[in-house]
Amino acid sequence: MDLAAVKHARPLAAPIDTRPLAAVILSGGESRRMGAPKALLPYRGKTFVEHLLEVTRHKRVGVTRIVVGAHAEEIREKLSAHSAEIVVNADWAKGQLSSIQAAIRSLPAGATDGMILCPVDHPIISSELIARLVEEFDSSGKAIVVPTYHGRRGHPAIFRASLYQELLEASSEVGARQVVWAHAPDVGEVTTEEEGVMLNINDSATLERALGHADAH
Repeated sequence: MDLAAVKHARPLAAPIDTRPLAAVILSGGESRRMGAPKALLPYRGKTFVEHLLEVTRHKRVGVTRIVVGAHAEEIREKLSAHSAEIVVNADWAKGQLSSIQAAIRSLPAGATDGMILCPVDHPIISSELIARLVEEFDSSGKAIVVPTYHGRRGHPAIFRASLYQELLEASSEVGARQVVWAHAPDVGEVTTEEEGVMLNINDSATLERALGHADAH
C-alpha cells in the first residue's frame, strides 16, 4: 500500500440520502384579494398548481403533496387526477405554517429526506431553478436551501427532514421563518435571475406584472 498516497487522499464526500424529497405545494389560503383560488389561476395553458406540479418533477422528488384549505372542494374537483396527493388543512385560517404542518403530518414517518415548499402564490419558477436548489441541498448538506434574487431571499425553499419537528412546534405568528432564523448558519443560498422567486401574486395587478415578465423570457 502506498502510505503517501493514502495520507494525501481527499476525504470521501458524504453520501446523498437515498430517501426522496417531497414536493409540497401550499394552496390553503383564502385568496380574498384575488377573488378566485390562486391555485386555479391560468399560466401558460395550465393552472398555477399544475405548473408547480410540472416544474417539481425531479428525479429526487418521490412524494407530492398539494395542501388545500379555503377552496378545498373547488380545487379537489379540478385536480381529480391528483386526489391521492391532496391534503386538506382544516386550520388554513391560522396561516401558511398550518399548511406546512399538515403536509408534514401527512408524510410517512422517516420516509423523506426533506421537502420543497412551493407557495402557490409564487408560481413563476422553472424546473431549472428546482434542479439547482436540489443540487445545492444535496452537495452542501445544508439544513435549508433558498433562492436569492438580487440579494433577497425568495421561494421555494427546501427544508431537511431533521427540521420537521421544529416546524411542527414553530409559532404561528412567526411561521417557518422562526426555523430559518434558528438555523441561520446552516442556510444555503442559490442566486438566480428568476424574479418569480420574489413575486407574491396576491392581486390582479401583481398577476398582470408577473405574466408580462414571464412572457418576456
